[in-house]
Formats: sequence, C-alpha cells, structure tokens
Amino acid sequence: MARTGSGALLSRRNIKLDSFLKRNTERMVYERIRAYEPCVVKSATINKVYMHVVLSDERVYLTEYPPRTLTEAFCFRDVHDIELVNDLPDFLRGKDRELCQHIRITYITDKPAARGCDWLRRDRRVGLPPRRPSLYPTITQTLEGHPVHSSPSEMGTEEVHMLPPTRSASCPNPETLGLLRVPHPPTQSVSTAPSLYSPNGSPTSPSPSNHRLNIPDTGQLQRMIGSVLSRLLRRDCANSGEEREAELHLYAISHTSRLYLHIQSSWNSFIIRSTLLLDTLYRGRCSASSDSSSRKQLPAISCERTAHLFGQLSSELLQEGIRVESLYLLLQELRTAARHNVALRRLFWKSSEVCVFLVQTLEESLHGCQSLSGVHTEDQLLLSTLVVQTLAAMFRETDVEPARLNLLSAKKGALASRMLLALICDAELQTQVDCELQALLAEYLDAACSLLFELLLLGHEASRCSSADNFLSVGWILRVLQPHPHLLSFISYQAQQVVLVLSDGQESFLSPFQSVLLFQRCRLLLACLQYNSQLAQHLRSHFREEFRYSVKLSCAQEKLPPHYPISRPTLRLVQQILTLILHR
Repeated sequence: MARTGSGALLSRRNIKLDSFLKRNTERMVYERIRAYEPCVVKSATINKVYMHVVLSDERVYLTEYPPRTLTEAFCFRDVHDIELVNDLPDFLRGKDRELCQHIRITYITDKPAARGCDWLRRDRRVGLPPRRPSLYPTITQTLEGHPVHSSPSEMGTEEVHMLPPTRSASCPNPETLGLLRVPHPPTQSVSTAPSLYSPNGSPTSPSPSNHRLNIPDTGQLQRMIGSVLSRLLRRDCANSGEEREAELHLYAISHTSRLYLHIQSSWNSFIIRSTLLLDTLYRGRCSASSDSSSRKQLPAISCERTAHLFGQLSSELLQEGIRVESLYLLLQELRTAARHNVALRRLFWKSSEVCVFLVQTLEESLHGCQSLSGVHTEDQLLLSTLVVQTLAAMFRETDVEPARLNLLSAKKGALASRMLLALICDAELQTQVDCELQALLAEYLDAACSLLFELLLLGHEASRCSSADNFLSVGWILRVLQPHPHLLSFISYQAQQVVLVLSDGQESFLSPFQSVLLFQRCRLLLACLQYNSQLAQHLRSHFREEFRYSVKLSCAQEKLPPHYPISRPTLRLVQQILTLILHR
C-alpha cells in the first residue's frame, strides 16, 4: 500500500480512504496499490472535480472526495504519453495557481467521444437512488485559492461505473474493478508450498464436468449473466467506433507532489514487465502474469509467511564461511522470489544487512573478474551478474517504500555510492578474453545497464523529495561515477550497442528482451546527454557519425514491433537522443 515518510508520495496517511480501499478491494488489488493523492481532475467527462487519484502498478483509479465509488481512469497499456505541463491553470487563484503541477496523460480509449451507448448507461442506472449533487463537487472557480463548487448536472459530468442496485454506495462494481463480491463465492483451498514465490505454471481451468457438478446459486448466476452481458455490450460499443486518443488532466496543488514521477515510474514498470511477458521463455520463468485478474488465481502467500521465509533465507546468506556454490543457489532463489513477490522486495529494503552484503559481494567478485586472476573467473562473472540482477529486481515497484530511500541516502549516500562504483567494469575486456568469457561479460554489462537504469529512476524521484534528500539526484549519480577509470569504456559500450541494434544490418525485429534493454540503454544515454557535460561531450565526439549514418528513426520503427508496449516510448527516446547528439 501507499507508504508515508521520507521519500513517500503522501505527507500523511488518509485513514478513511485507506479503509475504503481495504474494505472494498480484493487483497491482491489492495496490496498492489502504490500511492494515492488528492488533486483536481479534468477529462472529457469530468470537469475540474477534486478527487483522489489512486495508483496501482497497472491502472490509475479515481474516487470521490470523500470516497464512495472507485472508477478506472485508464490502464497503463493504453498510455501514449505522460508529461508535466508548464502552465498556470486559470481556474485556480493565489498560491494554489503557482504551486500547481499539471500532469497530462494521453491514452487510447475505445469509448465513444460523445453520448454513444447511452442505453448501456441507462441500463446500469436502473434502480439507483437519486444522486445527491453535493457529493460530487465540481470546481469552477476559486477566490484566493478557495474553490467554488457546482453540481455535475450543471457541468455535464458522468459517472463511468454505476453501482448495481443490490450494493451499498460505498462498494463499486466488482465486474470491472476486481472488487470483493457480496456474498463471497466459496473458494477452493490451495496448499501453499514453503517457497518465497508462487509455483511455476498457471492453475488449470476446471473441466466441463466440474462446471456441471458446481451449479451456481441464483446470485452467482445473475452475476455471471451480468458479466457476460457487460462484455458483449462493451464489445458492441467498441465496435461502433474506432479507437481514439483521450486526455486526462491531473492538477496536484502542491509543489512537493511526486504524483507525476510515481505515475511515470509505474508506467515504466508496466511497459517493461508486459513487454517481457511477451517472451515465451521469460513467461515460462515467471508464473505471475502482468494482469491482476490472472495473479489472483495463484495461491497467495501471507505477509507473515513471506517475512518468515525471507528471514530464513537472509540468515543463510549472511552466515560466515558460506561456499560460492551455496551462495549462488541462495541468490537464485532470492532473485526469483523478488520477481514474484512485491512484499519481499519491501522487506529487502527494510533489512539493510542483505543489501549491504550484496554490494560487498559485488565489490569482491567483480574486482576478481577485472584482475583476470585465479581459476574462478567465470564463476565470479556469473556471481556478479546474479547479484546485479537481484539488486535490479529489488528496485521494481518499490519507489513508494520509504525504507529504500532512507537506506540509500543514509550517510550522504554511502551505500548508493558503493553500489554505483562496484557496478562499473571495463567493457574493453571483451576484446582480451575468449569467446565464452566475452558472452559472460556481455551478459553482465546488460544486467549492469538495467541496474543503473533503476538507480537513475531513483535519482529522478529523489529530486522531488525534501531538501535533505535532494542530493541523491541524477546529476549526483553521474558525478559519483565520473572519477571511475572505466566509466567512459562502460558508457561507450552501451552507446555502441544502441547503434548496433538499430543499424540496418541487424535482424528485422527485436525480441522483447532486446527491446527492453534498448529502452534502458536509451534512458541511460539520455541522462548522460542531459545531466553531465563531460559525458555528453564524449558521446558527441565519439558517436556523432555512428548515430548520423547508422541510426534512423524509420529503421527503429521497423525493428520495434508496434504491439510491444515499450515500442512507442523507446522511439521517443531515440528521437531525443538523435536531436541532442546531432544538433548540438
């Protein structure tokens, strides 16, 4: 759930909203809510309404102020762009107008722009009590920061998700939001294996004979029919018009708001995860699906059980005299568990000992790799890659966890500095070793780029924290790395890979993994060009000609399949890099 404290989105916890979400959403939905924040909302159907924005790892929801219903605003798979608009909203006055952060989200929707399918809305409104306009305030003007309200009937607002007549006003529609049903249908007990992650493979669907034996009661039957009708009506409504772009405008009236960065971070996480899940091999390794409707079919592990198992694993990792083989197997288990269990990732940052141990292991193992001495060089490269992959997994979807920022910013960022400096290695070693070690080193450099990408995201997020945390910024990260003797070799390798992947001589389509890695490399290069003059000059002087003649936006469009969620954001990054390298 949304966290409070240093580095968190919320200045204080909203007990009423949190209770509403916990009471009316399934556990898997509630646990994946990352943050919430009040702001003014404007869209095609909402005209400047003060609402709560509720952010999960897949969707953004809206709820009234105070909460009564939960409405899905958009899913991250439909998003085209998220940007911070530099303007002064005309409906605000005084300090509110100056402090406001205007966030514009552009996304694709199949809902008609006008009042098409009114019959569907009327059908879902049958039996509802009359709406009280006072519960749906709309901001139309302010005087010195004080809002003036009017009813939605005056502004033409619409409620997207109507409540069924059999439900209370505080509980939304379960068919559209994955909410708890009343009464709860009987659930089949599933034994949980003593592991930190769900077992591989998705649960099998019940056979036809099982359907015949389990006859639903009247209430269940009505819900099934209603669900089928809703899907058919939505499909009919979607077929009546083409997809179109829609915009959602969020106005956060606070200069310390981090809503924009958290939405960006959630979008990044979603497009990376959903793109990787298009890969058959990756999907086979990750039993958890990117969609919460599939996740909830898997047996869940309680927070207490997760904490107990993580404690056991931590104690085994931290024992003295552990053998390299045992360490490798334990780290494999930790990495796999982290990819499946967000609760474990939060526990990782609260337990500083494991993070410090991983950084120390990386320092020792990678130092051995660079010296090319000893008989375990290949083992050390494999161990270094596994450590970096484990650390990168721990960053996923934990940006609202205050313990993460507290740990990395403690003692003026001492641990973060160690992690950054241990991460960089000499990429030119690839030309001095045999083919097998070249492949292992290339795998490490890929993993290192992914972890550095996560640290740069942290830098973007930290820039909006309190003044005490501002030092942990993108500029600070690059300044820490700048004295490293192998930084230019490392950055040059990442740039060369971008040129190589996007050149005409390569294969026509990039795999999901290659596309994600290209996205991360482009974010790294863009940060170097924007935040560090020396690295920017190095890239321009050494790679201007390669980017001019080998990297074409049209070629990138051919190599990035349009159905990859990450393709459009990657193309935007490529365009920005070309502009900064060629035209400055």
